[in-house]
Amino acid sequence: MTTRVTLVSPSFDDALHAVRFPADEALTPAGLRRARAARPAAAALPADRALTSPSARCRETAEALGLRAAPDPGAAGCAMGRWRGLALEDVLAAEPEGVAAWLADPDSAAHGGEPLTRFLGRVTDWLTGLAAEGGRVVAVVEPDVVRAAVVCALGAPPSSFWRVDVPPLTVTALSGRDGRWNVRVAGELGQRAGGSGQGAGQGTREPGQGAGNLGQDARESGRGIRKSGQAAGGPGQATPPQAP
Repeated sequence: MTTRVTLVSPSFDDALHAVRFPADEALTPAGLRRARAARPAAAALPADRALTSPSARCRETAEALGLRAAPDPGAAGCAMGRWRGLALEDVLAAEPEGVAAWLADPDSAAHGGEPLTRFLGRVTDWLTGLAAEGGRVVAVVEPDVVRAAVVCALGAPPSSFWRVDVPPLTVTALSGRDGRWNVRVAGELGQRAGGSGQGAGQGTREPGQGAGNLGQDARESGRGIRKSGQAAGGPGQATPPQAP
């Protein structure tokens, strides 16, 4: 039995623009309009049921896309502890060694929240549960859940997590059978292939999906994480993983 899981990342919110660890922010007006514009494409996604991360931005994205999605606690984003809601540059200024450890060591919980290894294990369990139920699932989930799902599906090392770029409204399709997963990145929901933007999956199209502009603001966020990793290296520490 083949299980198909289509992951959609949420639209734009204030935390993304501010390069801030999210604290359950709602979508911006522009983010809401963009999600609503993608509703026809969302209707074409293969689905027997729809799920969403419990966060406001994921629930609002699902609603704007016209999906009757049930919140799933197993698809919650990584718990960031005391860094939740703080700007990355402020955390870097206050805890440079903590940021460096967080980027370099997957077992680190410098923020007092969930270590990357535990988060990856939780997402693996979530995918395993979906595979056991079978069918076709569309899930609007946090960007870090998409990144973790790709890493888990490919059996990649935890360090690969930092090298997966997930801009807003990106569609990532997983198909699983007998404990093995294949990954297909289709680009931004509702955008046609060959647009002005560039990113993973450009040139790959499915009905109702396309690969166009993948979100310049998300790339700015990735550069902020990369900059923090370069600035926060401690003595004897290897260069931290960098976002693309």
